[in-house]
Amino acid sequence: MTMPTPVEPSTRPLDHDEADLQRKAKDHLWMHFARQSVMEDGHGVPIIVKGQGHHIWDSKGKKYIDGLSGLFTVNAGHGRKRLAHAAAKQAEELAFFPIWSYAHPNAIELADRLASYAPGDLNRVFYSTGGGEAVETAFKLAKYYWKLQGRPTKHKVISRNVAYHGTPQGALAITGIPAMKEMFEPVTPGGFRVPNTNFYRAAEMSAPTDDLEIFGMWAANRIEEMIQFEGPETVAAIFLEPVQNSGGCFPPPPGYFKRVREICDKYDVLLVADEVITAFGRIGNMFASTTYGIEPDMITCAKGMTSGYSPIGATIVSDKVYEPFKHGNTSFYHGYTFGGHPVSAAVALANLDIFEEEKLNENVRENSPAFRATLEKLLDLPIVGDVRGDGYFFGIELVKDKATRETFDDDESERLLRGFMSKALFEAGLYCRADDRGDPVIQLAPPLTVGQKEFDEIESILRGVLTEAWTRL
Repeated sequence: MTMPTPVEPSTRPLDHDEADLQRKAKDHLWMHFARQSVMEDGHGVPIIVKGQGHHIWDSKGKKYIDGLSGLFTVNAGHGRKRLAHAAAKQAEELAFFPIWSYAHPNAIELADRLASYAPGDLNRVFYSTGGGEAVETAFKLAKYYWKLQGRPTKHKVISRNVAYHGTPQGALAITGIPAMKEMFEPVTPGGFRVPNTNFYRAAEMSAPTDDLEIFGMWAANRIEEMIQFEGPETVAAIFLEPVQNSGGCFPPPPGYFKRVREICDKYDVLLVADEVITAFGRIGNMFASTTYGIEPDMITCAKGMTSGYSPIGATIVSDKVYEPFKHGNTSFYHGYTFGGHPVSAAVALANLDIFEEEKLNENVRENSPAFRATLEKLLDLPIVGDVRGDGYFFGIELVKDKATRETFDDDESERLLRGFMSKALFEAGLYCRADDRGDPVIQLAPPLTVGQKEFDEIESILRGVLTEAWTRL
């Protein structure tokens, strides 16, 4: 059968009845991580109807720069007909079949592809449908692995303050943001927290402040301290993002992950690199573990694997962790109906082809210094305290006093971020994230196809909005 050719999105608004959509949304839609009152009070909600390249359009026809790749996801950019074709072709051939004791070619080929990209001996791929499920898988697998080793008391997990690892009950136990957990308590037990690598706030952690590498050793050693305090015989794994997202893009200090690996080996603790955001080009390699020389026992990933064109996630496992499952009757009684979905796997393979053919990783590595330098121009504004991150993944921390690094209280943060800044940035033509799960930050993670022109445009919009924000304080 001849496949129809999808039409490229035009720059005119699609034929949507705005009032009808807003009414239906108000009556029936429950948005994620959002205050429903924005619809209940009559203001409505932005409705995004199409995307092309690094731009999106709303239902009123207004154009915006997608400065967050949807949600750190659309790494190859919007409007890729090739990925739509791949999905349609696969859906006609085999729309669905589970990988519960069966397989299909795309799941096999994608597993082989992911293993070829992963560092060290991470050779086994367990599929899920998103990042939270991938983390949940790693948590359950870590506990089961140690039981199979005859060490059933190793069930606790360690993560970092303010780190976000997902919303399922297990992943939520690993998440280090108390305000996101208190309404769901009691959560799964066994999650413990250590300091993160926010060097800008080192003094507040009573950590070394004059040398980044020494600070990194201090932060890593807090992991050893926690393992000793809880008892090595009780700790199963530690979950760390190569660059911590929540709180505003904390890169690892030099030597940090080398020291963490030493600690994990010393106490028989599994190291899980949560790469749901940092994988697939965000930091300039297929996996940021490669960028930073991390040697994990498991990697969790999702988002950019398909650039968001179809849902998928995966937990990539080392030969050591997989070993007990190679023999006899041992099974991992865990899985998801749509894990390794044929259509999603087909899209992922086509997406990874685009990465290689267009050298998107190389583009990030080449242009990341220019992105950083452009954003650092904003440091001349009194409200900008710090610019940090790596690859195409940066956070801008906002402060009330640059000299003292004083941050905003809850009421000020509410007025600044939700009351003004999020809306003002969007109205100015930039979709990004204004986040206060830690200290107030603006986060940027554009598609991996952008360059200096887009960097300048983003900086210009930020400068205007941040300048006005300061006058409102």
